[in-house]
Amino acid sequence: MTTTKNIQLKKEAYQQKVEAELDKLNAQVKEMRAKAELSKAEAKANYASTLEELNAKQQAAELKLKELQSSSADAWQDIQAGFESAWVELQNAFDQAAKKF
Repeated sequence: MTTTKNIQLKKEAYQQKVEAELDKLNAQVKEMRAKAELSKAEAKANYASTLEELNAKQQAAELKLKELQSSSADAWQDIQAGFESAWVELQNAFDQAAKKF
């Protein structure tokens, strides 16, 4: 197998992994939104602010994932670092939001 083929296989495996992780986190955020909708008006304002921040982090991670998906086999490792950074920020924001809910 050629080196390019190995890199492409690694890229595809990584992409599948991060897509699954992002899907899982998106489902958890959806659950948080549902809880926020059921809360009292005072708490809703606090939840809304937290969810807005979380939504921004989600969008950034999804953008990086799209960049990863469209990257060449040679460039994906550079883009991987950007996704990893966005993912850490999203995960930290989610953890903070989960503490509030």
